[in-house]
Amino acid sequence: MGSSTVTRKQIEVQRIVDALSKAIAQHRLRPGTRLIEAQIVEALNANRNHVQSALQRLAMQRIVTIEPNRGALVSQPTAKEARDVFAARRAIEAAVVESITPEAMHQNRQRIAAHMRSERKATSASDRRDIVRELSEFHLLLGAISGNAVLAEILGNLMVRSSLIVALYQRNDHPACASDEHEAIIAALERGDRATAVQVMLEHLDELEGQLALEELAEPEVDLRQILSDP
Repeated sequence: MGSSTVTRKQIEVQRIVDALSKAIAQHRLRPGTRLIEAQIVEALNANRNHVQSALQRLAMQRIVTIEPNRGALVSQPTAKEARDVFAARRAIEAAVVESITPEAMHQNRQRIAAHMRSERKATSASDRRDIVRELSEFHLLLGAISGNAVLAEILGNLMVRSSLIVALYQRNDHPACASDEHEAIIAALERGDRATAVQVMLEHLDELEGQLALEELAEPEVDLRQILSDP
């Protein structure tokens, strides 16, 4: 009885974590948004204790920030954290791509083809959320195809944190990820050229980071004495 109760709680907490992570990844919840427990309970028809557990877990993953007297907020990554996340993505996504065999590509060919159709459809339209969702889903799909559950789990966390970073630091209003580069990665993996696939992925991530205004949003150095002494 006890173990089944724990299992049900774990499943329910994970459901809440997944719902919040998805909303953040799709930019429906923006950085700095207050996450009011009562509203989450109502929206997800959830238990308040389970919501609190989910927020604590997201805080451990650096997706949510819990502040004294303010409660939970969607995290607002610093410029340094943004650079660190992209450095981590280069390491993880290179390992993911390196793990994908031509056999894995063949076994998942229908799933890959269906995703690429959805991605092209989204990028040819103008719904930003659809574009963000589909382009991010590509990276998660590669994680799943790799067969390495640990890499896929780490990548899932990094992708949600990347969504926060893009929401804060994107130079323009167009999603940064490009479908053409995704197709080049798929083509290389299908022919078994993992070295080229890794290289394209790393160049792709370099380009994504290059489209972020990280330097401009660094904390300015302010001389308070000068400012406050002016009449």
